[in-house]
Amino acid sequence: FLAPFRGVRYHLQDFAGQGNDPENEKELFNLRHASLRNVIEKIFGIFKSRFTIFKSAPPFLFKTQVELVLVCATLHNFLRKECRSDEFSIEVVDEPSSSTLPVNEDHTFEPIIQTQEQERKDANAWRTSIAMDMWVNAI
Repeated sequence: FLAPFRGVRYHLQDFAGQGNDPENEKELFNLRHASLRNVIEKIFGIFKSRFTIFKSAPPFLFKTQVELVLVCATLHNFLRKECRSDEFSIEVVDEPSSSTLPVNEDHTFEPIIQTQEQERKDANAWRTSIAMDMWVNAI
């Protein structure tokens, strides 16, 4: 989870209208964060309407719930791709992933144990780096 910048405009309506464009890297990051959050919330809404089992907390073990979500997501994607009569339109997005896994010094993917404070500092640095890259690329 990468939180938005605190004390900086965040909500989509804060950026609506002429002359309300982001003024710095933090505002641009928050605008894009809010936009992404909006899309994710819509996806959850579609998912819950298509698979009504998710409208309430199912009485299954957590592991079973995780598997159920994965199965339903797979089924949803299959139906969107293969069924021409599916009610949801297909939007193909083919963008390379820029996410990277943390790697130890010996180049293995074993978890790196950090303190909560160190994780917070690393996340803040990562967020700032992303915001700066966005700002540079937006200009």
